[in-house]
Amino acid sequence: MSSTSRDYRNVAVLSVCQMLFGTGRSLIVATSPLIGYAIAAEKSLATLPHALVIVGTALLTLPAALLMRRIGRRRGFVFGGLVGAAGGVVCVYGVIVADFWMFALGTLLFGASAGFAQHYRFAVTDVASPAFRGKAISFVLASGVVAGFAGPEIAKLSKDMFLPTLFLGPYLFLIVMALLSCVVVMFVDIPNLSPSEAADSGRPILEIMRQPIFVVAVLSATIGQGVMNLLMTATPLAMQHAHHPFDDTAFVIQWHSVCMFAPGFITGSLIKRWGEIKIIVMGLLMLAVCVPIALAGDTVFLFWSSMALLGVGWNFSFTAGTSLLAEAHTPSERAKVQGWVNFIIYGFAAVSALSAGPLLHYFSWQVVNYAALPMIALAIGVTLYYAWFKQSSAPA
Repeated sequence: MSSTSRDYRNVAVLSVCQMLFGTGRSLIVATSPLIGYAIAAEKSLATLPHALVIVGTALLTLPAALLMRRIGRRRGFVFGGLVGAAGGVVCVYGVIVADFWMFALGTLLFGASAGFAQHYRFAVTDVASPAFRGKAISFVLASGVVAGFAGPEIAKLSKDMFLPTLFLGPYLFLIVMALLSCVVVMFVDIPNLSPSEAADSGRPILEIMRQPIFVVAVLSATIGQGVMNLLMTATPLAMQHAHHPFDDTAFVIQWHSVCMFAPGFITGSLIKRWGEIKIIVMGLLMLAVCVPIALAGDTVFLFWSSMALLGVGWNFSFTAGTSLLAEAHTPSERAKVQGWVNFIIYGFAAVSALSAGPLLHYFSWQVVNYAALPMIALAIGVTLYYAWFKQSSAPA
């Protein structure tokens, strides 16, 4: 198989896997805060099940990277899919018996599977040419467009399927999608590291992390993910508090998910044309603008507008940051770098998501949004400083 054919095959396979994972992910986003609020004794814990998805991702992303370095991408992704299916089974049991902590354990397990799934975007770059790298990442992420529609739609259509047990249907679908990803990923074509690459662990991780290009790449992706999770996690409950029906909440989350991934069809081309730094800054500015929109009122249109812009901003900052990161490490260093990067990103996102429920419950939707602004300002400042420093250091 030629290099080009292999690139497109890997993109196709990993895009389907990303779509299946993203469908389950958006399904949990739309439903878990409402399930948590219904069955939790302490209502401030309503967003905890969703936050635990991100906690599980943070905890497993580094072990997932190291495991895949040893056994290969394909086997690692299959293992991750099986963990996700197990999480779905536990969620189903938690919903049936109305056990909040059992349901939360199930979402934690799904998050552990996400620790593997978050490597889809890295895996597609393992053997892709530098010219194709940005497009490969954006194409895989763009598959989330289908997931953005499918997850909330499945939640809407199946939430009453097994009455009087509300929301049981969506989590049965979650199990099916996790198992299906195990089958699809068997067709990925990414060779394991050569013996020489496997024996060479490269530079110490702290040396790699001290590179300015690493700092900018990781900070942009981390802030993008953290702000997105903070605001997205609180949105279903904020809409419920504003007395909007679930169908409106599902609609907003649906379009937020679509706007997270639809730009992927062009983000790679934009990166190739203008470079990662400009796209990162554009994305961060969009994140900043979504805050005053959210603060303008509590109509469905304002929730939709803010979440849609939040999705596009995340796509730009996250995709461009991921593309920039590939310049900061060698092939032999990629497993530990990608593992540590995902740990940093999702560790911070977990803190953001865990903060969303208490901030909303004890303070307000307005405070949740204000909390995002300092993070965005920091990321913009560091990125602009790096761009200025790089330009001023370039030979005349």
